[in-house]
Amino acid sequence: VKKHWESYGRNFYCRYDYEGVDSRKAAAVLDHLRAQFTTLPGTTLGQGLTVSTADEFTYLDPIDQSISYNQGIRVLFTDGSRIVFRLSGTAGSGATVRMYLEKYEGDASKVLQHTASALQDLVRIALQVSDLPNITGFANPSVIT
Repeated sequence: VKKHWESYGRNFYCRYDYEGVDSRKAAAVLDHLRAQFTTLPGTTLGQGLTVSTADEFTYLDPIDQSISYNQGIRVLFTDGSRIVFRLSGTAGSGATVRMYLEKYEGDASKVLQHTASALQDLVRIALQVSDLPNITGFANPSVIT
C-alpha cells in the first residue's frame, strides 16, 4: 500500500467524538457554525487552507428522490480537505458531537506520516471555527477514531 500512496497520494481521515455534551451546548456549536456560512467562504485559515464552501448538507436519494435535511455542517476547502460536524444522541443525558476531518496528500514525501500529524492543522481550524472547546467545556474528545 505504501507504493500505491507514493504513486497516487493518500487520503487521511479521522473522527473526533465529544460524548455526553449538554444538548443545548451541542446545538450552540452548530448554531455558531451556521452563523458563519456567509463569512467563511474565501477565508484562508491555518497554514493556507482556503474555505470554498460552508453549508448544511442535504442528501437527495438518487433512487427514490427522498430528501434528508440537516445531515451535517460542512466546511470545505479549495484543496479538497473537509471538516464535517454532526450531532447524534440528542435525547436523554446528552449529545455526541462528531467532528470528521479529511485531507488528501499528494506529496510522496508526506504520505507515510501519522494521521494525527497530517490532520493537525485541520483539527486546529475545526476547533477554532466551531469554538467547540469554549462552548461545550470539552478540551479534548472522548474518542478519536
